[in-house]
Amino acid sequence: MAELPSKVHLTSHPIYLSISGPSVYEDENQRTWLHLFTKTGGVLQEWLRQEDIPSGYIAPTTSPLTSTTLPLLWTLQPGNQYLDYLSRFWRIVHHIKENGVEEMILELREDSLNR
Repeated sequence: MAELPSKVHLTSHPIYLSISGPSVYEDENQRTWLHLFTKTGGVLQEWLRQEDIPSGYIAPTTSPLTSTTLPLLWTLQPGNQYLDYLSRFWRIVHHIKENGVEEMILELREDSLNR
């Protein structure tokens, strides 16, 4: 019997991601997403991974650093992109599920920098 592929590209994305703690987002299904890191090299990218974190383990978002460096909210828009609370568009570079874990990379669109 053939094994199922361990890496699947997903086309169904969370409708929104709302910050719920330091480097932690929650989607419309109350699934938690960890912000892994920010990558720059001319273009700003945010790396997220869906992980189940019990709500008691998520500290309230009070850090000024977290509040100013990460968007507080992303909402899904047509064209495989998110809109953040500052009206900037983020392109979904990839959204995969590998070995049962979802990972998503969002990239700030260059035309959003001039807003």
